[in-house]
Amino acid sequence: MLIDGRTAGPTAYRDHGDQRVFHHTEIDDAIAGQGPASFLVQQALTDVRASGKRIVAVCPYVAKFLKKHDEFADTADAVTPEALRWLKTAPAH
Repeated sequence: MLIDGRTAGPTAYRDHGDQRVFHHTEIDDAIAGQGPASFLVQQALTDVRASGKRIVAVCPYVAKFLKKHDEFADTADAVTPEALRWLKTAPAH
């Protein structure tokens, strides 16, 4: 995501079957606190919904966002020990 021509940061995920496992969100310190993380995550979760996948929020920021935004509750799955094990062994991409 770009803000004022600068990359705001990524929200990182890996797909696991019908789930998209979000494991990290990072925002450039120069624009932190100005709302880009919320916008970034909202767009990512909207894309997940459109793809028909389910959301798994390992990333603390994504998990916090989901608690405040019930509109994504129907597409969110709980973080399970199996998902955490898979995330540790899955190749990064």
